[in-house]
Amino acid sequence: MIRFGLLGCGRIAKRHSELLGGNHIDRARLVAVCDTVRSRADAIASKFGVPATYDVDDFLARQDIDAVAVLTPSGMHPAHVIACARAGKHVVVEKPMALRLQDADDMVRACDAAGIKLFVVKQNRFNVPVVKAREALEAGRFGRLILGTVRVRWSRDQAYYDQDAWRGTWAYDGGVLSNQASHHIDMLEWFFGDVVSVHARAVTALAKIEAEDTAVATLKFRNGALGIIEATTAVRPTDLEGSLSILGEKGTVEIAGFAVNQIRHWRFVEELASDKDVIEKFSVNPPNVYGFGHQAYYQHVIDCLVNQRSALVDGLEGRKSLELISALYESIETGAEVPLRFAPRLGRLGVAP
Repeated sequence: MIRFGLLGCGRIAKRHSELLGGNHIDRARLVAVCDTVRSRADAIASKFGVPATYDVDDFLARQDIDAVAVLTPSGMHPAHVIACARAGKHVVVEKPMALRLQDADDMVRACDAAGIKLFVVKQNRFNVPVVKAREALEAGRFGRLILGTVRVRWSRDQAYYDQDAWRGTWAYDGGVLSNQASHHIDMLEWFFGDVVSVHARAVTALAKIEAEDTAVATLKFRNGALGIIEATTAVRPTDLEGSLSILGEKGTVEIAGFAVNQIRHWRFVEELASDKDVIEKFSVNPPNVYGFGHQAYYQHVIDCLVNQRSALVDGLEGRKSLELISALYESIETGAEVPLRFAPRLGRLGVAP
C-alpha cells in the first residue's frame, strides 16, 4: 500500500483526491493533505476523513506519507519537489513540472540524489484512444510522418483567472502554452519525436493576465515532419475541443473530444479487420477537460513504485516538453524561429517582473 499526501488543495486537487481518497486506485490511499489556505485543506480533509496540515515542513515530517502529489502553482513546483525529495518522499508533480529548465534540472538532481522517484503528470498518454494510436505508430502503420497538429480550444473566463492571484502570471503560471496546452504539446512531441525549431506568435485577447491566452506555432521535427500548435482559452461561451491529428504517408488518425479522448478519424491504407471496431470500442468522451487518464496514470505510478519499474514520464521525459514550451516563449518574444537547443534570453516564463 502506497500512502499519499496531497500538497496543494486547489482546482486540480479535486480530481486527485477523488481517486486517492475514494479508493479508486489499487494499493493506494490518501492519508493527509496540506494547503496554506486552511479552508481548502479542511474541505478535502473532511470529505475523505484525513488530517489537514497548513505548513509544508510539518506535512513533510509526517512518517505515514510515502509519496506526495505536488499540486501547487507551477512556479512553486521546484521548491516543493526538492523539499519532498529531501524528506524522502516519492513525488507525483502536476504539469508543467517547472517553468524554467534550470529548475527542472535541479528537481531531477535532487530526486536522483535522494534515491526517490519523480513522476510528471501527463495523463493524456494513458487515454485509451491515445494508447491505440501509439500502438499503430509503433507498428509502423503511419509510415513516414508528415504533419502533426494539436488544438486546444477551451474557455477560461476572467472569473477563472481571478480565483487565485498566481493564475496567468509569468512567475507562477504562464499562459495557455505552459498551462492548459502543456499536455497536448507533450503529446505532439511524444508521437513525432525531437523538435528542431519552432516559430510562435501569441496575444492576450480576452483575459486580463500577464501571459497569453491565445497562441499559434509551427514546428519542424528532426524526422522531417511539420507540426502545428493552436491553443486558446478565449473560446466563448464553453470548451470546444482538445485534439491531436497524426498524418502519415500510410494513415491518418484524429483524436478529439474535450481531452484527446474521442477518436474522430481512424483511416489506414493497409486496413486491418479490427479497424472497423476501433472508433466504437476505443472512443470515450469525458464529461470535462480533465478526461479519464488520471486513474490509469496513478495505477502506472503504483506499479512503478511497487515493482521498481521505470516511469513513462519521469523528470527527464517531463523536461522535454518544458524545453519545447520554453522555445515557444522565446520565439514569441523575439519574433524569430528558435532552435530547440538554445539558452533562454528574453522568455519571461518563470521570471518575476
